[in-house]
Amino acid sequence: MKKILIRNISVVNEEKISQQDILIEGKFISKITEAGVQTPDGETAVIEGKGLHLLPGLIDDQVHFREPGLTHKGDLYTESRAAVAGGITSYMEMPNTSPPATTVELLEEKYKRASEVSLANYSFYIGTTNHNIEELLKINLKQICGVKIFMGSSTGDMLVDDPAALEEVFSRVKALIAVHCEVDPMIKENTARYKEKYGDDIPVTMHHLIRSEEACYQSSSYAISLAKKHNSRLHILHISTARELELFRNDIPMREKRITSEACVHHLWFSNKDYETKGNLIKWNPAVKTEADRDAIRKAVNDDRIDVLATDHAPHTIAEKSEKYLKAPSGGPLVQHALVALLEMYHQGVFSLEKIVRKSSHNVANMFAIERRGFIREGYYADLVLVDLNNPWTVDKSNILYKCGWSPFEGTTFRSKVVKTLVNGAIVYDQDQIQEVGVGMRLTFER
Repeated sequence: MKKILIRNISVVNEEKISQQDILIEGKFISKITEAGVQTPDGETAVIEGKGLHLLPGLIDDQVHFREPGLTHKGDLYTESRAAVAGGITSYMEMPNTSPPATTVELLEEKYKRASEVSLANYSFYIGTTNHNIEELLKINLKQICGVKIFMGSSTGDMLVDDPAALEEVFSRVKALIAVHCEVDPMIKENTARYKEKYGDDIPVTMHHLIRSEEACYQSSSYAISLAKKHNSRLHILHISTARELELFRNDIPMREKRITSEACVHHLWFSNKDYETKGNLIKWNPAVKTEADRDAIRKAVNDDRIDVLATDHAPHTIAEKSEKYLKAPSGGPLVQHALVALLEMYHQGVFSLEKIVRKSSHNVANMFAIERRGFIREGYYADLVLVDLNNPWTVDKSNILYKCGWSPFEGTTFRSKVVKTLVNGAIVYDQDQIQEVGVGMRLTFER
């Protein structure tokens, strides 16, 4: 059994930072002690951790890795490589692929493919339509992270806009229901109004007005009303407005919440002022909105109205993003740079290291009841990331790992760097090199 000793390292875990030694045997953390206590035997590889910090690997509860059907943008192999380079050791992938994963059979095909190629651990949401309630009721709650509803910003059968279908899902499905909340008719009306003014050359600076605060708030409010009516387990994804924050509680522990919320890195970093320089590269749905919205979301992360942090990683080719506003798709790649962006916000005094770990690892594991992940504990899987908080580097095309080959952070210098990433006890990323060893595992859930 392979053994690794991480020695004399600053461990950020469970609301404190302490100097520790961490022994890994096989896939698991076997022994945690004070720093300098453990002595390796001849069969143990040693990682000297002095000057570095050790975090539990991030668990990203919202990614779009584009496989099957859209693999010119990204795939499970390429995007999981980028994820581990960014310290993300587990991900939950969305169903809007081609074909969409709206049946258990199609979902299991994705699991099979991930078992062959993914370097990070994985789970997949099953998607809803207006007509697939029987498929949703077939899922094994111990094997699947949740059910995804697009109440806005989707096409074809994935957009669930039938009130009767929504009532049925919220009343009958026992799984966690993750929801994209925007009111599509309102967005279409806004788009038509701006087309009258600009024709087909609507500037991207209008994006946050077209996909407006009101479109987000009305949809989120509606989803919450359904959840309260049926006592559903609701998780609202990528909160983008200050107004929506009034819908969420911080007066009870997260484990007791039936309604939780998520913030994504791009809504914490960018504002509508960045459309002038970034253009369609920061065109997301829901839209990046104002500085006031961004600052309010940051505050809500700190005061626990926002429960988890994620990426909504959604790559498109640069050719696709270079189209005019109306044709350019929404979404962008983030998994490689999410953690270093959060650590930059630590340097700026926005978040503490403990808060970053809680919202990107601990809370995600607790929210989804993931088995033996999300914490640095004896007996837990060794999903770990070592970071150097004082090792500046600049994002450019030479060090971007996304299949699409670009990042909205190009030209940004981050003060922190991911040094090593371990998944299930294997070093999969080491000093800018991907170690092609092993594959990730399917996440399982204590439900």
